[in-house]
Formats: sequence, C-alpha cells, structure tokens
Amino acid sequence: MLDFKQILLGSEDWNFLLETVVRTIIMFVIIILGLRLLGKRGVKQLSVFELVVIIGLGSAAGDPMFYKDVGIIPAMVVFTMIISLYSIITYFIGKSKKFEQLVEGQPICLIDEGVFCIDDFKKESLGEDEFFAELRLKGVSHLGQIEKAIEEISGEISVFYYEDKDIKYGLPIMPDSLDNVIKLITVKKHYSCTFCGFTEELDNGKHNCKVCGKDEWVESSNKKRIS
Repeated sequence: MLDFKQILLGSEDWNFLLETVVRTIIMFVIIILGLRLLGKRGVKQLSVFELVVIIGLGSAAGDPMFYKDVGIIPAMVVFTMIISLYSIITYFIGKSKKFEQLVEGQPICLIDEGVFCIDDFKKESLGEDEFFAELRLKGVSHLGQIEKAIEEISGEISVFYYEDKDIKYGLPIMPDSLDNVIKLITVKKHYSCTFCGFTEELDNGKHNCKVCGKDEWVESSNKKRIS
C-alpha cells in the first residue's frame, strides 16, 4: 500500500507545516535584507562572481525553510559570511583592475568591422546559431551592419552599428541564409566566408578566404537596418 502521509510529509508530522510557514517568512525577510545590502549591482544581470553569491544565499536560505534539523541562526551566520566576503571582494575589485579581471573576467570582442574575431569567439561557449539569434533580436540581418559586437562580463552582447551610409556587404544571418553554401563562384558578386564572415567581391572560380583560409561562401547582403 502507498503511504500517502510519507509521500506528502516525508518524515515530519502535520504540525511541522506551521513551522515551515514561519521559517519561510523569516528566511524570506532575511533574503530581502541581504539583497538590499548587496545593492542594485547584485540583482541585475549577474557576473559569474555575483551568480556564485546569489546561489550561496539561496542555498543558505532554502534549507532552513523545510529541513527541521537546520536551524535559522546557522543560516544567518552563513548569510553574514557571504555578504561580508562579497563586500571584501568588491572592495578589492575596486582597487585592482587585475583582481577584477581575475574574479569577473573581461569583455571580449566577438565581431570587429563585420568579421568574427575567431580566436576570441572560440574562447566562449557560444554557439553560432545562438549568437545569430541574439543579433537578430537586436535588428541585425547581416554582419556588415555591425562595427563591433562585444560580449560583456554579464554575458550580454553589446552591439555598435554602422550608420546607414557606412553599412558594408556582410555575412547574412537570417535562419536560412547559410543553406546555399557554394565553393565555386560562377557570378561576380560580393560573397562572405561562412566561417569568419570576411567579405569581398569575387570573380568566377574557386577562392580561399584571406582571413581563415576556408573555401565556403554565401552571397553577401548590404541591406540597411530596420529598427
């Protein structure tokens, strides 16, 4: 027979439900106070360091809410330690640029003048399709519209656009843009390397990219942005 009391309550009795409510209210208030002490920086887009802090606070808060053998005072000590460590590390981050880069990392340039920064792009666990999707959400249809794209320490992508008069031919990034890859050029047009985005006007024949050496191309686009 199924023991529904065991399934619903575990090893506790019904009286512990009221205690759970009280514990949750107390820890909820402590979380709010903790985040207030962390300041606005701690609750916007998170860096790796800030994410570790939030996870630590969440772990310290969660266990006392529903584990009877975990007291609230030890959880408050953990909270105090995490917030103290956050304050100390933040102080040293403000004092030393090298320490800041060690703890939080640094922004990485992913696109420069419409071409992928291949070496930097490889350092990040960022898929091409995922990256293109983020650019499309910002109104980008091809890389020739972008002067620079930078991945910030929070993981957000900052994009700096060319003015309409300066937009160049570039690698198209619409969902079906890379379906018609060609290796043999039969019509003189602007083409973009599918690997790095390097773009140039090509004559008939086979060509290797001057930047990465690959030989797969798609027809370039020079459309203006629609924002």
